[in-house]
Amino acid sequence: MSGKVTKEMNILDIVQEYPQSIEIFQKYGLGCIGCAAARFENLEAGARVHGFNAEDMVNEINELIGAE
Repeated sequence: MSGKVTKEMNILDIVQEYPQSIEIFQKYGLGCIGCAAARFENLEAGARVHGFNAEDMVNEINELIGAE
């Protein structure tokens, strides 16, 4: 996996590829690393369940990892 993170990507895959993204998940109060759903949910589904905007999270993660 390389390039930009998208809201369709699996949460666990994002965290494994971009460990620095944990900072953004924690900022939004998502303890996705320990959550069993992280293996199955994409970022959009996780954000929706917790009442957050997936696009905002994606933008913040991509900014953090320096994706263009």
